Amino acid sequence: MPVVNAANLIKLQNNPNAIRNICILAHVDHGKTSLTDSLIATNGIISPKMAGKIRYLDSRPDEQTRGITMESSAISLIFSILRKRSPELALEPQDHLINLIDSPGHVDFSSEVSTASRLCDGAVILVDAVEGVCSQTISVLRQTWVERLKPVLVINKMDRLITELRMSPQEAYSHLSKLLEQVNAVMGSFFQGERMEDDLKWRERLEARVSQVTRPQENATRGVDPGLDHSSSVADVDGLNDPSRWEEKDDEGIYFEPERGNVIFSSATDGWAFTAKQFASFYEKKLGINRKVLERVLWGDYYLDPKTKRILAPKHVKGRSLKPLFVQLVLENIWAVYEAATGGDKGQGDTKMVEKICSSLSLNLPGHVLRSRDPKAILTALFSAWIPLSTAVLVSVIEHLPSPIVAQKSRTSDLVEASPGAENVDPRIKNSMENLVSSDAEAKVPSVAFVSKMVAVPKKDLPENKTRAGKTLTAEQARELGRKKRAEIARAQAAANGEHPDVAELKEALSDTGIEQGADNRSADSRGEESGRDEEQLIGFARLFSGKLTVGDELYVLTPKFTPRNPHASPEPQKVTITALYMLMGRDLESLTTVPPGVVFGIGGLEGHIMKSGTLCSQVDGGINLAGVSMGGEPIVRVALEPQNPMDLDKMIVGLRLLEQSDPCARYEVLENGEHVILTAGELHLERCLKDLKERFAQCEIQAGASIVPYRESIVSATEMNPPKTQDLPRGTVVMSEEGRLLNLRVRVIPLPQGATEYLMSNETLIQDLYEAQSVEDIAALADGDAGTQTATSLRGQTHHHPKAQRSLQALQEGLHDVFGTVKTNRDLWKVAASNTVAFGPRRVGPNILVDNTSGRICHALSIQALLANGQSEQPEDDDREQRYRLDLSSKISYAFQLATAQGPLCNEPMQGVAVFLEEFSTPEAGGTGTSADVSGRLTGEVLRAVRDSIRQGFLDWSPRILLAMYKCEIQASTEVLGRVYGVVTRRRGRIVAESMNEGTPFFTVTATLPVAESFGFSEEIRKRTSGAASPQLIFSGYEMLDEDPFWVPFTEEELEDLGEIADRENIAKKYVDGVRRRKGLFVQGSKVVTSAEKQKTLKK
Repeated sequence: MPVVNAANLIKLQNNPNAIRNICILAHVDHGKTSLTDSLIATNGIISPKMAGKIRYLDSRPDEQTRGITMESSAISLIFSILRKRSPELALEPQDHLINLIDSPGHVDFSSEVSTASRLCDGAVILVDAVEGVCSQTISVLRQTWVERLKPVLVINKMDRLITELRMSPQEAYSHLSKLLEQVNAVMGSFFQGERMEDDLKWRERLEARVSQVTRPQENATRGVDPGLDHSSSVADVDGLNDPSRWEEKDDEGIYFEPERGNVIFSSATDGWAFTAKQFASFYEKKLGINRKVLERVLWGDYYLDPKTKRILAPKHVKGRSLKPLFVQLVLENIWAVYEAATGGDKGQGDTKMVEKICSSLSLNLPGHVLRSRDPKAILTALFSAWIPLSTAVLVSVIEHLPSPIVAQKSRTSDLVEASPGAENVDPRIKNSMENLVSSDAEAKVPSVAFVSKMVAVPKKDLPENKTRAGKTLTAEQARELGRKKRAEIARAQAAANGEHPDVAELKEALSDTGIEQGADNRSADSRGEESGRDEEQLIGFARLFSGKLTVGDELYVLTPKFTPRNPHASPEPQKVTITALYMLMGRDLESLTTVPPGVVFGIGGLEGHIMKSGTLCSQVDGGINLAGVSMGGEPIVRVALEPQNPMDLDKMIVGLRLLEQSDPCARYEVLENGEHVILTAGELHLERCLKDLKERFAQCEIQAGASIVPYRESIVSATEMNPPKTQDLPRGTVVMSEEGRLLNLRVRVIPLPQGATEYLMSNETLIQDLYEAQSVEDIAALADGDAGTQTATSLRGQTHHHPKAQRSLQALQEGLHDVFGTVKTNRDLWKVAASNTVAFGPRRVGPNILVDNTSGRICHALSIQALLANGQSEQPEDDDREQRYRLDLSSKISYAFQLATAQGPLCNEPMQGVAVFLEEFSTPEAGGTGTSADVSGRLTGEVLRAVRDSIRQGFLDWSPRILLAMYKCEIQASTEVLGRVYGVVTRRRGRIVAESMNEGTPFFTVTATLPVAESFGFSEEIRKRTSGAASPQLIFSGYEMLDEDPFWVPFTEEELEDLGEIADRENIAKKYVDGVRRRKGLFVQGSKVVTSAEKQKTLKK
């Protein structure tokens, strides 16, 4: 097929009904890129023979080497189908524009999946027919559900059922049925979870409405409003319980069913695919059965009576051994083709059988193909002529996935509701997004575009820097091109001869000297251009939701922290000018002058204005923030970097900033000690980032330190603990009341119940909603951990105006009451903890709580109970001076709690599962010593230090524990290598959680947990031990407590007798703690530089 002209693609962009924006999602190695190659071959961009081998969208060298996709890539394709404009007219071709995005399947690059899905309207989900539903399969299905994408399921690698597992058609049908049930079970679980959430929200609204209606009735009963009409109130309450008000959602359209046409069976490597609709059209005339009927009965327990040629339901079979229609009419034919092409004793197939099949299917294969000695070539050619993969997939995409007009009408409401400050979004913006309105000269429609990520592209690859084919070069351009070619050849020869590349450049410069006057200047300029030949330019990967963009337009950049509730808050939205627009064509770009709505495109001019993602809008007031939703998981692996040559430090810093902008998941930080740290999602992601940094962004040699893994610190009540430090007080209680101090303090630290810790970790969004009412400046300060005395007043004053924050407070209090009500010890202490909770930490959303148990309730203004009372009714104000003084102290105590929980006493890692009860707190009164501001100012440092140190001392009064970051590891392996897999997992302190055999296959799925600190090199080791037969998939699953006290030493007679005074058994917890303390430059207790210095040490040569 000839290469499609870019002008035709640009023309189709103006017809939104003919556009399909799709992304291909799957688990790693399930065949996404091979499938994409077959689709690209339809446009003549690559040869159909190279489909699945060239991996066109894997443009990075390391992607080609490893055979996996690491970055999302987009390409635009044209596909024509025959359709009738009306029943009486003839068929005519209709062109469609397919904007296709190929995404990675490895868990380290899951953020790339998030960036791709937000830009699309539909998704093609691939599942391996043998491996079935894997961990990332569930993740991508959840992503499509959350983003409200309409999916199409492709069961890929069907050839493995024939060639590897040697299944019969009947066995394959049973296997496929179970696989389809597994996928539908995942979709059903998403629907059920959303159904329960909607039911809970509906009940909350019902209860709120009931209380609103019954409250006036209660007031009238007490004589407050004697004129109230009681009958109307009762009628209103009865009307609320009308079941017709509850909208029941139907789950009929969420499942994958072959009879509906949203399931495709394929083999990307062999180039074939089909749907039930295709085979229904094949057999319509042959069996004399209506095609619509065949589409409904071709999949499922339906049978064909060989005598009457009628379709039989299971109840009419009556014990007859009949095969299902799908087996008899579909799978047996596929199996017959494989047997004819690749069967036989020597695997060379049967030529006569191939010719017979071609004649029965009315296929004309070229003679050289039939005479080919390569069975694979015959098989591919036969399937390509009969059921080509591209036809089945693209026809299903066009018929079952929505156009931008249909998709945005159904998705816009969810996108707007999920954005920050949704109630303040301009209705014009929402209306233009729903209706896909394009701006014109008469009506000024607001333009809204979402930039999902920034892509780094070499400047030499930009269309404006490329020479078009057929364009005549000037003399200067020809000489410049010749110099560059000679320089490349010289460097290649120098590398082959073992010389340094600089020597070749010197020879080239000397050879050019004296050729003509001024040659030395041109050589210098040439070398200058050569040094900048690999400069990168950042381009936005975007989609236009409404309006129209033209080169030169000016738009506002709305950052992820933007909210229309306070649109001009810092950081102030900046106005940018669009310098270029591009059509994304995989490895190439095509220049555009204008972009209509509903199109995925590239945009230039955003460098320095958008970090990772953002929203472009033509207005600030009432603008929408589409980037306010989290687009992926948090990075977990940190590495400190330094340049090999200290002179290249500036280059490395610039390169790190470019890398942070271009990678959706990578983060760059500078630690307090001056170290430059990069945060990545995993080991493979780290390796890719370092490669990009060295070769593209920094272009200098960089040394990477040891990987930095996060930990958490906690406390437990163990059976063997040292006696409390203060015998007269409960364990964990610390009193600071020494002579000369300005304050008296008593703090009690207690382990938080496990149920409460899990509740706080799973409901962080409820806590975050409490601060949504604040300004953007306060939110940014809280995220950075800065102290602000205005926080308490701001939150307390604004909670009344935001019902969402009130609902979050109410739900949080009820949830904590329920959790604390199940605690059996210290019931009186936990009974009031939920109402008197003052703060959560660290970073104000962590799983630690600060409870005010003082007699004067000094922090009462920040407690949940006070915030709820402030939202329901206006409380009488006390003396303003005293109130400001108490609020100021409350904010200081809260901030000291944040400091203490952010850096625990073991190794300065965040705490988890700790409850701090403030029991006494007294300071000099403001009246006798000056103004409250003076007293507060003098006490700032004292309060912060005293509260922080008290919490740390109370923490150490218990048995401390360290929590390890854990990976959930899924490994598919055969029985031959199962023992080796167990050995590798055990050596790295992993734990086998489950083991299950995949029914119908010789493979086992092993689920294990593995510490992140022990995971580096795990994938490579397990592949080496199993000779490549097993490959793990590591997914971050949270933190798990290591049940060992890092300070434990043997002290009982039995322990001293068994282990000795120095404890021959290695303390794993102490090893981790000492390693972190040593890395952070903290004092390591018990470390010895020299052991047994008086003994002679003999070294063997």
